Amino acid sequence: MSQNWQPESWKEFEAKHLPHYEDPAELADAEATLAAYPPLVFAGEARALKSDLAKVADGRAFLLQGGDCAESFKEFHPNNIRDTFRVLLQMAVVMTFGSKRPVVKVGRMAGQFAKPRSSATETIGDLTLPSYFGDNINGIDFDPAERRNDPGRMVRAYSQAASTLNLLRAFAGGGYANLRQVHQWTLDFMGRTPWTERFAETADRIGEALDFMEACGVDPNTVPQLQGTSFYTSHEGLLLPYEEAMTRQDSLTGEWYATSAHMLWIGDRTRFPGSAHIEFARGIQNPLGMKCGPSLEPDVLLKLLDELNPSRQAGRITLIARYGHDKVIDGLPKLVRAVKAEGHPVVWSCDPMHGNVIKSESGYKTRPFDRILSEVKGFFDVHRAEGTHPGGIHIEMTGQDVTECVGGAVAITDERLGDRYHTHCDPRLNAEQSLELAFALAEMLNAEVKDQRAADAA
Repeated sequence: MSQNWQPESWKEFEAKHLPHYEDPAELADAEATLAAYPPLVFAGEARALKSDLAKVADGRAFLLQGGDCAESFKEFHPNNIRDTFRVLLQMAVVMTFGSKRPVVKVGRMAGQFAKPRSSATETIGDLTLPSYFGDNINGIDFDPAERRNDPGRMVRAYSQAASTLNLLRAFAGGGYANLRQVHQWTLDFMGRTPWTERFAETADRIGEALDFMEACGVDPNTVPQLQGTSFYTSHEGLLLPYEEAMTRQDSLTGEWYATSAHMLWIGDRTRFPGSAHIEFARGIQNPLGMKCGPSLEPDVLLKLLDELNPSRQAGRITLIARYGHDKVIDGLPKLVRAVKAEGHPVVWSCDPMHGNVIKSESGYKTRPFDRILSEVKGFFDVHRAEGTHPGGIHIEMTGQDVTECVGGAVAITDERLGDRYHTHCDPRLNAEQSLELAFALAEMLNAEVKDQRAADAA
């Protein structure tokens, strides 16, 4: 796959949505610093995720991918990391218990900084400055010093990602994810909504199951799968100078891996044929995601799949559909049919966030929860009709008590958006809305399992 490929090969291709750095020597110095740093993740971990995703592609598991729209330096705090991890654990437990299928957990964490921008510059009054591209590139404040594209921010982002990964690994394997702790995962501010009460009931049933195992002579304290969990990281592989500097050759296989995250994805704006981002992704052996929106035609998708996964490895490619609640039913089937006909073993995941952004009457950018849920249902309906597996969900969410997406059982209204609107980029689901979505997904997955059993028995 990586024949005639080197980490810098992308520079010979068309690169969109990359920042312009004024000082090439300063950029080279930052890249050299990163290249000398230890990897953030390891090739064996990326291979483990690919193996887990192969089960998803085969219909034997489900992918939960979630986290911040854009991580920031200002909001970097262990409590924020813990709370987002905790909500993802809650969602995974709900979906696993409801569907009786394992859930592969992948965070949009420890590297999700850079964001594509439609314009390289922004003008306010008579002042024009670089657009805000994410904290690993420049600052959000409209100030000449802050908006300067600074290569040194990549080094700071590495340090934050390393600290985040260290804490996530400790949470995942150090006892926090122990199923005996499931009652303690509910965040204090969530109160007693119908969904938190349902989660408490689920936690009670899990506790009863563990008690039953212990009574039968199986000590839950000696079962590794109950003591911790596998948790992976991902981000959009947008800032190619950073990704190149973090690419390493595996000493066991000789293959190249991006060591900035276990999984990288290619955005809707950078997945065109001849793209520098496609060229970079072609040579790394990590699992890859690719956003698929209304502008993507089947023949282009198949060409990209052949380029990114010519050997058709299961678990290599996750296709992340992002259409909008009113477009998914009409737009997605042609892609699903084309991929199925060609026999590509992909994971189909639903991003119900990016196609459902609206501007509220109060002036805030928001995402109505009913539209998010509608797109998820439409995604499942398409796969049911096509005989394929709806394999995952890709959401922007947080464990913080924010008011950014309207609706849901917590009934966030337009008037309440300004109460706790903290995002640096796009609106995120809060903990209660994420949990509500998880219960809806559990019901959909359970229905799919029943349909499959009925088909197998026929």
